[in-house]
Parts: sequence; C-alpha cells; structure tokens
Amino acid sequence: MDFAEAKKVFSEADLLVGETEVAAAIGRLATEITDCLKDADPVLLCIMNGGLIFTGQLLTQLRFPLQIDYVHATRYGHEVSGTHLHWTVRPQLDLRGRTVLLLDDILDEGVTLAAIADYCRQQGASKVLMAVLVEKLHLRKVTPGMRADFFGLEVGDRFLFGYGLDYKGYWRNAAGIYAVRGL
Repeated sequence: MDFAEAKKVFSEADLLVGETEVAAAIGRLATEITDCLKDADPVLLCIMNGGLIFTGQLLTQLRFPLQIDYVHATRYGHEVSGTHLHWTVRPQLDLRGRTVLLLDDILDEGVTLAAIADYCRQQGASKVLMAVLVEKLHLRKVTPGMRADFFGLEVGDRFLFGYGLDYKGYWRNAAGIYAVRGL
C-alpha cells in the first residue's frame, strides 16, 4: 500500500464511531478500571503498536499508582491477516505475583491477546486482565465466548482503523473508528 492508496481508503471509509464517542468510552473505561484495580498495585502492559493511542489516552485518567511496560507481538505486520505470533519485545518488569492489565486497541479473534496473557501467567502473574478499546462482535474467537474484562466499544465484523487500529500500516492516527469500505 502506498500513500495515495492510503488517502483513498480514508476518503471512502465509513465512520463508525466519532472522536467524541471514543473519548467518552475511554473515560468510562478509566472509571471501571480505577474501581477494579485501585488497590492492586498492577502492571499495565501496552500492546504495541495498536495499543499505543488507547493506552496514552487512558493512563492520565487512571487515579491510582501503577507501573507500565509494553510488549510488541504481532501476527499481522503490514498485512490484513496473519497466523504466526512474532515477538519483538517482551515485558521488562517482573510480573511474578502481580496483577497484569493488558491494554490493546482491539479484541478481534483474540489470538494475540490470548498468547500474551498465557505468557504473563507463565511469568508468574497472579491475575491477567484485558482492556481493549474495541471489541469486535463475531463468533471466530480463539476461545469460544472470549471477552475482554474491560471494553470501550462493541463494533460489527468489519476491517477497522483509527485510534491505534491500522490498515496496512496506515491510519492508526485517525480520530475515530472507521471501517474500510468493502471489507
């Protein structure tokens, strides 16, 4: 995909959730997460690159002490599908005995989130929770019935971009949740 094609994709995309609604969802999540984890001494793990924008906007609204780290594990790269999980960066903080909150842009099929959660448990995390900006509604989850512990928005089964979600490496910066026309 090149720059001109990326511009065309955006111009033809369907806006599903506007910036104001996304900000409200993040604010609601911050309240829910604060209520749940305010006494837990948690480690928050941003899942790069998709979780970057969501994590950044969420963190300043959390009203308790926490530690943050990140992981970079992907199945997609700059493609629209993938099967093998590739680890670029693993957490640097010690997870033993800690509550870990994974922060990501989307729960789609859940393969990446499930693998990262399993890794955290193998490292001795006492509890692993998931918070996502978008939970995609479909029946293709890696574990039937899989849900995030905290989610901001539920969206239908389309190819999405914006607020951290990308389309072939572009448009993570779009201020809203968009669906690629025809996908």
